[in-house]
Amino acid sequence: MPPPPYSLRPATSGDAPFLAEMVVAAVNWDPAHPPASRERVLGDPRNAHYVDGWPRAGDLGLVAVDADATPVGAAWLRRFAADDPGYGFVAEDVPEVSLGVVAGWRGRGAGRALLRALLEEAAAAGVRRVSLSVERENRARGLYVAEGFVVVHEDRDADTMLLDRGAAAPPAPEPSAS
Repeated sequence: MPPPPYSLRPATSGDAPFLAEMVVAAVNWDPAHPPASRERVLGDPRNAHYVDGWPRAGDLGLVAVDADATPVGAAWLRRFAADDPGYGFVAEDVPEVSLGVVAGWRGRGAGRALLRALLEEAAAAGVRRVSLSVERENRARGLYVAEGFVVVHEDRDADTMLLDRGAAAPPAPEPSAS
């Protein structure tokens, strides 16, 4: 099997503009609807808070880049306060996943690779539960279900989903030196 036409790298502060573009891409996922402008999407504080001040303490993210190092997708985690929740808010200790892929790169595995790698990074950082919001008609919903997310709240046309990987496994006992 040939290697994928992209690679993953950690998201840095320099990626904030691209993450903002991925928020816009996520909002404009449905090609059947006229796209909302960047100004309209990011002018809404409910969308802008996914990237404002990137990175904050506790933020974690990855960027998929093509062979020319051009970003083609991103996935990141951010915690929100109860008085400023994200669309997929579950609890203050449960970070919310954001994921976006450039339209021409959708359906080529970058989103799944980003999500899986982000979940691995989260687990390594001690994060066991993550949430997200996705419109029911968005085909990305199938990805989230396949990766183990379950619906914990339904809105009119979107679901809040949670992935709970449970408690960390206890460390293996050290062999006795007898």
